[in-house]
Amino acid sequence: MKAQPDYYKVLGVDKKADVATIKRAYKKLAMKNHPDVNKEAGAKDRFILINEAYAVLSDPEKRRKYD
Repeated sequence: MKAQPDYYKVLGVDKKADVATIKRAYKKLAMKNHPDVNKEAGAKDRFILINEAYAVLSDPEKRRKYD
């Protein structure tokens, strides 16, 4: 079974971060790693992981379950 990534580390935020902080971190990383902008190997996978992390941490119910 694959271990679930630490979404807080993925976005580079503290576990006590508010939604606005999470959103800022997400936007910054998403722009940097978007496959249309970043042609580096692995950028697409990082972009998918960043989106996953944001989807969980920005939703209060999903975040509560994750924590």
